[in-house]
Amino acid sequence: MVGRKANAWAARDSTGHLSQYSFHLRDTSSEDMVLRVLYCGIDHTDLHQIRGELISNTKYPMIPGHEVVGEVIELGSDVKKFSLGDIVGVGGIVGSCGECSLCKSNLEQYCSQRILPYNDIYKDGTPTHGGFSSNMVVHQRFAVKIPEKLAPEQAAPLLCAGVTAYSPLKQWMGSNKNVQGGIMGLGGVGHLGVKIAKAMGHHVTVISSSNKKRKEAMEDLNADVFLVSTDEDEMRKAANSLDYILDTVPVFHPLQSYLSLLKTQGKFILVGAPQQPLEIQAGVMIAGNKTVTGSFIGSMKDVQELLDFWAGKGMTTMIEVVKMSYVNKAFERMEKNDVRYRFVLDVAGSNLE
Repeated sequence: MVGRKANAWAARDSTGHLSQYSFHLRDTSSEDMVLRVLYCGIDHTDLHQIRGELISNTKYPMIPGHEVVGEVIELGSDVKKFSLGDIVGVGGIVGSCGECSLCKSNLEQYCSQRILPYNDIYKDGTPTHGGFSSNMVVHQRFAVKIPEKLAPEQAAPLLCAGVTAYSPLKQWMGSNKNVQGGIMGLGGVGHLGVKIAKAMGHHVTVISSSNKKRKEAMEDLNADVFLVSTDEDEMRKAANSLDYILDTVPVFHPLQSYLSLLKTQGKFILVGAPQQPLEIQAGVMIAGNKTVTGSFIGSMKDVQELLDFWAGKGMTTMIEVVKMSYVNKAFERMEKNDVRYRFVLDVAGSNLE
């Protein structure tokens, strides 16, 4: 069906305030599917995007949302991976060149021609629109099957926040040694990082600047150790103890004291995206053969692996489901860290007209 009308909530300018909006979906190709959006997670990136804080040529009106779970209601003639009625997920990218070495190595999220789910331009020249919408068009390559054992609202945060943690951590899956991992930040990505690392069998240390989140880290997320980074004695005792640190903190923070926690050949993995430059002292890195690296979401293969891993272990995400009419309030609360741990929009259950 060409030019299907859809209803959404969109930002009109850099104030980031969202309101009701109607538009037409892009024309579908033979490998496209039309989804009825059921749920969509809310991410810090959405907030930065609607305020125009990430790229210089922000495009308005903007329909955010990149943790999308929907029902397939229309199939192109060449769609073979999915059937009508399937529940599928769409995450952080909706297109790539498909021809480069990265795309052919399940690293399409790093393709220079990757296409983001919103605030981007699709191959046909039309703007991309995210999941804060009644419907969405997606190429079959950039959708994943939601396992039957996994409730759709539970799946939404895994499509970006979850795979952002899973993709860099899976290198330690199946290790025959006792992996000592550190997680910095207990927001949407951080709490899932703790749960994923624990499910992989890692000994998990949560690193925080204060004691405020000790109880939830230890009791709600079952972390093994809670380390207060401002406590010099605790930090000194924990030096050279961790194989990796997954840094999910999205605001500026000095790195030097955290790098001392890594063992020789340890890895410091950046997945948060502070706007200000981060600094390190080369001596600590050189003397300890330590690595600072980054990781961007995950491949489609990673996303499907995580969903199957999560469902297979009977795990649950910790979410607060809200209607679309609450979305502006949800952004306000998220900015204040007033959510445990992820908002998920009940798109299909909301009045979007």
